[in-house]
Order: sequence, then C-alpha cells, then structure tokens
Amino acid sequence: MTFNDTFAYIPLFAAAAAALIILILLVVIYKKNTARVSFTAFLADAFVIAGTVMAASLPVPEDTTSKSLIIVACALFAASFVLIPYCIVLCTLSSKKRERLSASSFKANSGASNADNAVPQQKIAELSQQEINMLDINRSFTVHAADAFSSEKGMNDLLDFINTTIISTVHADGGAVLLVDDFDDVIAVKSFSGDFPPPYKLPSDMPHKPVRVATNFKFASFPLHDNIFGEVATSGKPELITKPEADDRIYQNGPEEFLECGSYLIIPMKLQDTVIGVMALSRKHGNALFTEEDLKTTTTLSEFAAAAIKSVISVKDVVEHSEITKEADIACRIQETLHPAKLPALPGVFTGVYWNPAEGVCGDYYDIIPSRKDRISFVVADIAGKGTNSMVIMIMLRSLLRLVVNTKQTAGTILSWANRGIANESFSTDHFASCALINYDSVTNKVEFATGGTTPVLYYNAATDTISRISQTSEPIGVEKTTEYKDFSQEVKSGDILVAYTDGLVESLNEKGQQYGHNAVQSLIKSNHASSSKDIANLVKADIKNFSGSATQHDDQTLLVIKIK
Repeated sequence: MTFNDTFAYIPLFAAAAAALIILILLVVIYKKNTARVSFTAFLADAFVIAGTVMAASLPVPEDTTSKSLIIVACALFAASFVLIPYCIVLCTLSSKKRERLSASSFKANSGASNADNAVPQQKIAELSQQEINMLDINRSFTVHAADAFSSEKGMNDLLDFINTTIISTVHADGGAVLLVDDFDDVIAVKSFSGDFPPPYKLPSDMPHKPVRVATNFKFASFPLHDNIFGEVATSGKPELITKPEADDRIYQNGPEEFLECGSYLIIPMKLQDTVIGVMALSRKHGNALFTEEDLKTTTTLSEFAAAAIKSVISVKDVVEHSEITKEADIACRIQETLHPAKLPALPGVFTGVYWNPAEGVCGDYYDIIPSRKDRISFVVADIAGKGTNSMVIMIMLRSLLRLVVNTKQTAGTILSWANRGIANESFSTDHFASCALINYDSVTNKVEFATGGTTPVLYYNAATDTISRISQTSEPIGVEKTTEYKDFSQEVKSGDILVAYTDGLVESLNEKGQQYGHNAVQSLIKSNHASSSKDIANLVKADIKNFSGSATQHDDQTLLVIKIK
C-alpha cells in the first residue's frame, strides 16, 4: 500500500469518527430532553458510520476510484462536522428553555386562537395564588360592569360591589368610592360601607352619633383642594397614612371612640393618566395599620376598578348621546312642519324670509297666517333653549296664535292671551319666548303690532328714505302670566318695508369675535329698498355669510321682510 493509498482512507476514518461523535451527542440530547430527536436522525447517522467503516475495510482501489473515494469521504466528513456544533448547542439547553421555544414555535406556526390558549395556561401555572386572586377580582369587576350597562341602577351596584370587594381583600374596616365631577370641580362619595372615621372636619352643629356621621359622609362632596380626597384626585398619587395625628390633612373629630382616626389608604382610580375617582379605606384606631403591601394591592385593584367604571360611563354616554340625537331628529322633523311650506301670495304685500337654524332643535319660529279678509298675521319668535321643552313652547305658541288671530282682538291682546296660556304651564319656567306679532290690514293699509321680549320690528319709510325701530322691549312670553302687552300701529304706503328678526341674526360673529349688529341690517335694507322682499332677505343672508366667514354660529337666525305693494 502506497502513501497515496493510505491517504485515501484518512477521510473515511475522519468521517466515521465525526459520525460517531454526532451519535453520542444525539443520545445526550435525547436523555436531557432539550430537543426532539427523531429516530430517523439516529438511523441516518448509523448508516454513515457503517458505510465509512465498510468502505475502509475494502481492498485498496485503483487510482481513479481512489480519488472519487477521497471526494466522497471528504463530503461525508464536512457534513458531519457541520452538524457537531449544532448538536453541542442543543445539549446545553435546559428543558424549560425547550418548552419556551416550543411554545413560541407553536404560536408562530399554529392558529392564533390555539396559541393564545396554550401560553396563558403555562403563565397561569407560574402565578402565585395572590396573583390569581387579583385576576379573579378583575374578572368579577368586568362581569359586574357588563351587567351595569343594561340596568338603571347598574352604576350604583357596580360601585358598591367594587367598594365591598376591595374592603374585604385588604381587610379594611370601612371604605368609600368617590368619583370626580369635572363639571362642578368636586369629588363626591358614590359608595360607602363599614366604619370610616371621617378625616375631614364635621359640621359644628352635627350631633356626634354614628348614624348621623355616616350619613353625612355618605352624601358628602369635596372640592379638589384643601382636603385629602381632593388632593389625591388632583395629584394622582396614592397615600398611605399610618400616623393621622401627625398629618395636618387629617382632622381629628374626637373625642368619641368611633371618631378616632386610625390608618387610611387613599388611592387614585386612574385610567392611564386620568383620575376618575378615589378609593378610600380605613382601619379603626387600635387595629393593625395598613402596610406597603396593602397599598400595592389596593393600587392594583383601583386600576382594575377604574377600567370597569370608565367602561360603564363611556357606554352610558354613548347611549345617552344616541337617545338625545334620536330625540333631536324627531323634534327637527316635527319642527319642519311648523313653518310654511312656501310663502303664499298675499294681497297688498310681498314677503321674503331667511331662516338658518343652528345645530340641533331650532329655537326660532316664523309664521304667515292669512287669517281674515282684512287681516294677514306675521309672526317671528325666538324660543329660549334648544330641547324638546322649547319645541313644546313653540308648538303651544303657534297653536294659540293661529287660533286667536282669527278673532277681532288686537295684537297686544292676542299676545297677552298666549302668554297667560304658556306661563300657567309648570314646565315653561325656564322656557320662554321673544315674539313679534304683526297684523296687516290690506284694506286700510294699516299695520298693528305687539312684541314680547326683545324681537324688534323695523320700519323703512319710502317717502323719507329713513329706517328706524318702532317696537319696544318688554317682558318675554311665558315669564309672568299677568303681563299685558301694548298695541302699536303704523300707517304704511307703497314701497314701505317692515322687518322683524331674531337676535341670532345680529349676534352673528366673525372670526375676530365681532358681532354683525343692528346697524348692518338697517343699512343693508335702506340701501336695497328698491329690491324685492325676497331679494332683500337673500342679500342679508349673503352679507352675514360674508361677514362671518368660517366662524361657527351658535344661535338660530331668522329674518322676515314685508314690503308693501
């Protein structure tokens, strides 16, 4: 055997040795359970070992075969050598790491629902009993929050459940849930249970009896400063108070034993960075003090509670807004029927109208009533408010006026009767109206009118080319049932113009916060007196829009133009 022949067998022995090392590593991996080893891997490695050993035992090949044998042997050795580091890495893993790798692989390659079930099960197995209890409490808060959506007293029940649950969890003697009222800038007690010596000064005239003190606290509200509840709500920082006598924020109401202050936990209920309320817990004087662990537990539970409470508040806000929107839509559809579908052709006069309701239920109302052969009645009214009660006032006023203008009563008397009917209704206390009633007699060319409130009546005299306000401010309709409204009259001729409008028209704002004003209306009417009444109304509309620009208007705008033929 020559040196070259001997050299041909060296790669075979090296490949066999590498395959043997791999076999040993595979056995170690299988024993340590650091990775899943397939039977196929053992079988393949055994074939490599057997093949190389058998090849080495054959007679020395010819030169050409020797070179081929060397190439094959080198390839087997290289393949085996590459696998050795991988097997060594697998040998060094622990079984727990393997489980985490398996879970990650399962989550990546399986459906999300299956993976999400597998991982939490392992996580839960690693949790302490206390952590499991906390998760159970959070789940119970969520369940009670869901029940609160459909119940009228659902929020109160949820707060009571949260309060008693946290009291029980941290072994407090008493507790209270206080919620922040952003509108009034106060924090108010919404749930109260157990013994809670008040840390604030009681009213000096209150008897120091447990029932009276508890009732006082149960219905108490506090400003967001100068008291421990407001300070915690404002700062968002929890407070553990174990020495109330040394804390100037805690007021000692004693000397009665039930009023002696013990230890307190005052915890903000936060959702992200927003404080929606405060959880307050107490332990009576002489009992074990609250600890840092109690503080940590209560803080976590308060965050759970904040999420549950906020979800109920948000859902109720959405439902309430939906109901208000639905109510407003119904009211708007009803309101559309209260205005004339189109301006009628009238003897002796031309009319033009500009009506621009703001968002929601419109408070402005106008009407044109050809009541008798010798009377055409024009009405412009502005009802205070925007709700359905305001719409009811509008409907009542419209009905009363349409009924009474058919009589021979004067404009002042008609408004007085309408006022008496509306003021007698209890719901009209905060809902009143400014109104102008103009009666035109086409036979005598005489105008009779009366006004309640601030709605003005302007008169343009074509003969003198002057315009002026001919009405007076008076008590609004619906305020005082004994109010009597005065009658005014005005002789009119061809080309004269009468105008009535609501205050939303002249109070239109531009981007600088400036008002459109009465003078602008009068000037525009005077300079365009030769135009038709419809054109004058459109000119006012265009001028206001040009003046306001992109500024948002918050009040309804109504203009009625009456031009004598």
